[in-house]
Amino acid sequence: MGAVIAVVSGKGGTGKTSLTGGIAACLAAMGHRVLCLDADVGLRNLDISLGLSDRVMMDFTDVLEQRCTLSQAMVPHPDIAGLFLLAAPQALVPKQETLRGLQTLILEAREQFDEVLIDCPAGLGIGFRTAVQCASRAIVVTTTDPSSLRDAQQAVAVLGELGVSLRHLVVNRVQPSVLRRMKTNLDDIMDTVSLPLLGVVPEDERVVLAASQGKALVLFGKSRAAVACLHIAQRLTGMRVPLMRIR
Repeated sequence: MGAVIAVVSGKGGTGKTSLTGGIAACLAAMGHRVLCLDADVGLRNLDISLGLSDRVMMDFTDVLEQRCTLSQAMVPHPDIAGLFLLAAPQALVPKQETLRGLQTLILEAREQFDEVLIDCPAGLGIGFRTAVQCASRAIVVTTTDPSSLRDAQQAVAVLGELGVSLRHLVVNRVQPSVLRRMKTNLDDIMDTVSLPLLGVVPEDERVVLAASQGKALVLFGKSRAAVACLHIAQRLTGMRVPLMRIR
């Protein structure tokens, strides 16, 4: 039975979706069978981060409403063996029964994969709560700005209420010069959010450039963000990897 990992943030703009795709691609490159599940109904973007926009034909509601099977709905990545995407519907208002059915679908998927990574909706609403209730662990993604950190604190509290006890922090889009001007550091951020640090990802223009060209980040040449995603994937599997030095 595979691990279900919810990738969450208190607010939008943290780079959560790109990070989900990057970690999943690295896990697959390590030989794992990985499903990326986009749970952001109406605002799906995980297909863009994985370079699969032109290949998505069905979404998870097609499975729930029995128009196809899970195997038929999920999209295999053409260049990364073992990596699959199950897209979210583009309807703006999810039905309550659809959200309840999503939990059953996640439990089915974990029987077929080593990891199921859920790109959760930003915010702490019903979509977020539904997606994380099946998770065995959660990655809370934040940037260094104060509003993102405050929202991350709220996300951590809700995860605790929902019984997700295994929680980790990833600080994304880090710019050392900004940290210095803010007179803060990673230890301060860890103390603020009250979570152990799983990884640090530098600001990297290649994340946007890869998405704009319809390519997965790990296939877009040398990228410090991609290396950071690899280190996070390795830590998730129990490997001891030093934190990336960001200057």
